[in-house]
Amino acid sequence: MFHKEGYKIIIVTFIIVAAVVLTADKIDIAWMKYLLQGIAVVFLILILQFFRNPKRVTPQNDAHVIAPVDGKVVVIEEVFEKEYFNEKRLQVSIFMSPINVHVTRYAIGGTVKYSKYHPGKYLVAWHPKSSEENERTTIVVENDTYGPILYRQIAGALARRIINYAEEGDQAIQGEDAGFIKFGSRVDLFLPLDTNINVQLNQTVKGGVDVIAMK
Repeated sequence: MFHKEGYKIIIVTFIIVAAVVLTADKIDIAWMKYLLQGIAVVFLILILQFFRNPKRVTPQNDAHVIAPVDGKVVVIEEVFEKEYFNEKRLQVSIFMSPINVHVTRYAIGGTVKYSKYHPGKYLVAWHPKSSEENERTTIVVENDTYGPILYRQIAGALARRIINYAEEGDQAIQGEDAGFIKFGSRVDLFLPLDTNINVQLNQTVKGGVDVIAMK
């Protein structure tokens, strides 16, 4: 199963790869022909892998904050969040490599209170300033258990397009698609200070499945 954001790229890639394979078939030098065809097929496989969208079943639990994306936990720290809260929050950041699933899912269910796009730079996603200086979207979802929780999709050196489905007033369903980040980046979560964090640094998590935090 592939994500809808990849349909166009997959079709174009398939056409290009088919053309390369057919053209290379006319080359008399065997090793060169097979090399070109092999590279083309591997490229297609990488594109298909990048846009895969595995079905995930998320048990609805208002006491849990689930991982919004697949990747590695690279930050767990107390910070001052100045865009929306203007107060200290617990930040949990998940870095996605190009081989991870890149669907962004709602970490909690509730009402979308804030959704804003920010143009910006394309620093590497693990850069300390990427959360404030890179192209990004900031979304706040609120429910009765946690109050407002903020998550931020951040573009990286390769990720040049952030897709955000959240609009103010929407009802977010925990685990459902909230967006997509093309070609690797990271997502930051900003949680209340009294939240019990359920993950550790460098832990690999699965979006829509693993519990990041709980009340």
